Amino acid sequence: MTTWQTLFPFGWEHYLLGGLCVGGGVALLFLMTGRVGGMSSVFSSSWSYVLERPFFRDAKWLTTRGWRLAYAAGLVLGALAWWLWQGHGVAESTRVPWWLLLVGGFIAGYGARRGHGCTSGHGICGLGSLQWPSALAVCTFLATAVVTANLVTRWIV
Repeated sequence: MTTWQTLFPFGWEHYLLGGLCVGGGVALLFLMTGRVGGMSSVFSSSWSYVLERPFFRDAKWLTTRGWRLAYAAGLVLGALAWWLWQGHGVAESTRVPWWLLLVGGFIAGYGARRGHGCTSGHGICGLGSLQWPSALAVCTFLATAVVTANLVTRWIV
């Protein structure tokens, strides 16, 4: 098996098409509205519906949460359509315990908030606009993901 087949055992084409769809969607959002489509800001603005803490009551969350929620719904519906079309409605599974996924999600969310953005914001929007801090953030995300994936596959699962 070649390195290419090891890295992409199910082919590379769907990754390319998915990347083009995400990049095109983010570019379209920016070109049509001037808005940056990062998901950590969608997460924060969504919490503004239920939390009264001053951070979530900021005008930048309250005035933009409508389009951000529609943007997130579009991403979820797009993923659902892709799953139904390419995944044939078969559920994906993992051997990682649910509680470990939950802990990982909280850690990732906390890191996204501390890093002033998530991988989609920095990796797609930040790099696309040649932001140096986003390049550093993406390198950090990638290094952390590689280390974490190796730890999980070797010691936990």
